[in-house]
Amino acid sequence: MNGTNRSAIRAGQRVAIVLKKDQRSGELTEGIVQNVLTKSPTHPHGIKVRLESGAIGRVKKILE
Repeated sequence: MNGTNRSAIRAGQRVAIVLKKDQRSGELTEGIVQNVLTKSPTHPHGIKVRLESGAIGRVKKILE
């Protein structure tokens, strides 16, 4: 499942995000969603979230 719909992403879910610094390489970072930062219901590049580790990026995959 991809991360372009806000309704599919909730706090506590395990996701893979791409950090701003990794957008060119596409390297993914896995973690647990702390909160959802994007306000709109959808975003073509992925919903922006903050992980419990403090990392901020756009969701590319929902792992759970």
